[in-house]
Amino acid sequence: MMDIHEILKKLPHRYPILLVDRVLELEPGKRIKALKNVTINEPFFVGHFPHRPVMPGVLMLEAMAQTAALLSFAGAGAGPDSKSVIYFAGIDGARFKRPVEPGDQLVMDVSLERSRAGIYKFKGVARVGDDIACEAELMCTMRTVS
Repeated sequence: MMDIHEILKKLPHRYPILLVDRVLELEPGKRIKALKNVTINEPFFVGHFPHRPVMPGVLMLEAMAQTAALLSFAGAGAGPDSKSVIYFAGIDGARFKRPVEPGDQLVMDVSLERSRAGIYKFKGVARVGDDIACEAELMCTMRTVS
């Protein structure tokens, strides 16, 4: 549905913090499914952990947040060129259930639960295969920057 070239047009993030490689499914205003290929070349694996590389949980949450931002921009018809940016407003119920290692494909399913007064609430689940790696409720807000 959306390759890396389209993602780079929609998100202001760049290496090493861009954590979405491809959008697999998109229903604007409803849900999105995106993919992150996890490779041994990721800079965080140098220190987390040298003897057993594991993707930090906070980066799994960031990958879901970037996926949520792509859903928000798709629904709003906005993007970084229009001087809109999406910020985290909160995270609730974050649970980490499986380590994510080099060679895994992290698939993020994010759905919009509600949008009120510029605050978006999403439900996100990140999986490796059939196993849930991480899940959380994410709150974000879209702001115009000058």
